[in-house]
Parts: sequence; structure tokens; C-alpha cells
Amino acid sequence: MKFLAAAIIASALSILIFTRSSDFLVSETVKTSSLPRADISFSVLGDIHEDTEKFQTAIYDLYKVRPNMDALVLNGDAVDQGLPSQYDSMKKLLSKNSSILPKTIIKNIGNHEFFDYKKEYNTAEDVKDFIGRYLQFAGEEKVYHDKWIKGFHFISLGSENGNTKDFNSVKAYISKEQLAWFKETIAKDYEKGRPIFVFLHQNLNSNASKGWVGTDQAEDIRKILAQYPEAILFTSHTHASLETTNVTLNQPFTMVHTGAVHYTLKIGSNGARERTDDNYGIYVEVIDNKVYIKGRDFNNKTWVFSKEIVNTK
Repeated sequence: MKFLAAAIIASALSILIFTRSSDFLVSETVKTSSLPRADISFSVLGDIHEDTEKFQTAIYDLYKVRPNMDALVLNGDAVDQGLPSQYDSMKKLLSKNSSILPKTIIKNIGNHEFFDYKKEYNTAEDVKDFIGRYLQFAGEEKVYHDKWIKGFHFISLGSENGNTKDFNSVKAYISKEQLAWFKETIAKDYEKGRPIFVFLHQNLNSNASKGWVGTDQAEDIRKILAQYPEAILFTSHTHASLETTNVTLNQPFTMVHTGAVHYTLKIGSNGARERTDDNYGIYVEVIDNKVYIKGRDFNNKTWVFSKEIVNTK
């Protein structure tokens, strides 16, 4: 009886997890008392570009951070080209890791989902095919979609065109229909002070003098978001380092750069951008409507930054 009681107490203090994922055996003892109580927890990864090795590294590390995470958001450019073989590769990796991944995985569209490097430009039919492959991978009906998770609203925006003769290969095209949908959707069941999570692969910039133009509809999106100081917009795309670019407050909404899994662009000593092997992502916890956002270096298993979002009160 004493042994049984001790076993029950030990199991209450820790979760012993043995699970096989990919080609490795994960064995981690996680003390439940060491994990902060969270109303919801999730991670956001951008720009994987079908780099399955680095994606696997990120999956293992996030699992150790919090094994019972509520969601994973893949914020665009999950593949380097929108080809069936690359989607199959990503599906295979997700399937192999299903036992240690969150049950909810949100998959957003980026600009690379419109690429086939053998094609100089996409025709209208090509665009339709690329979108169709993405929708099948994501399990969605449109490139923009929303989901409620544990009472929190997750809203994904997405480009409806890419790499055609009359449209840029990098920017997101957000139609008037999508903007109207966004305006209506973000207002649904709005609760003052409760965080709203919004996602768009491209950065929110429409001025070429300020760097990469993410979308010509940036100001339209800003106007909608500005009505909701609780909103937190996650963008990826630029591959900027989380050491220099992470959280922008008081827009009045909040903007968060997710970093990139595949590679990072840093400014070198000569002032030029240099490609590095850094593998970054974002981890989020909400406790009593306070949002805690942390930048993660998956290669070194360390935190790059940690910020509390106070404008959601």
C-alpha cells in the first residue's frame, strides 16, 4: 500500500513520457509543478521551406518546453515550392511526430506556396493549382480562415495570388472580399481585453522605402486591427533575426515577427545581409488575458527574448 501511495504521488508530480517520433526515442520527465499554469499555449513557426531537419529540431525542442501545447501555427512558406512532393514530405514528418505535436495545427499560406522554380510566371490556372495543393495540405476551404481554440480566436489571412506577370512574386494579395471577411470575423464574439491572434505570412508594409513590401493592402489591414488593441499580429517572411526584430507594441495592436526556421538574414559588418544557420520560432502563453511571448533559438535551445503584452488589459 505504501508503495502504491508513493507511486500515485510521484505520478501527480511528474509526467513520464516515452514516445517514438521519427527515428529517435524521446524520453523526458516533465515536472508538472515546473510548468506555469496557462489558459492556452501555442507556438508559431515561419519559413520552414521544407527544411525537415530543422523543423524536426524545432518540434523536439518545443515538446520539451511544454509537452501539452494547445496548437502549432505554421505561418507560411512551409514548403519551398508548392509541389506535391514537398507537401508529401511535410505531411510525412508531421505524421511521424503526431504523438508529440499539438492536436491542432494551423497551416497558413505564404509566397513560396506559389512557386515552381521551373516556371518563370504562373498562369491563372497555375495559381488555382497551387492554391488547391495548399488547401489540401491545410485542410481549409480558403486561403483565409479562422478557428476558436479554448475560447481564443485565431484568424489567418493569406495571399490569393502569386508570381504572375501582373502580380509580384513576394507580396500578398488580399482581396476586398477577404478584407470584408476579416472585418466581420474579428468582430465576432469580441470580448474587451481578451487577446485575438491574427496571422499573415507577409510583413505589414506597403512602402518600398521602408524595406520589403509585404502587401499593398497593409494600411487596410492596419485600420481594421487598430480597432482592437487586444489583437496580436504574427508575421514571418523577412527571415529577420529575433535578436533585432521581434515585438512591436502600441500600434495600438501588437505585431510579432516569428523569425524563420530554414535560415536567418542578419546584417554583416559590411552592412550587407548575410545568411546564417539560425533556427528561430515563437512560443506564446496566455495567463488571465496577459500574453507572454518568447523567442526561441532551436539550435541552441535558449530563449532570445521574452515580453509581456500589457495592452491586452
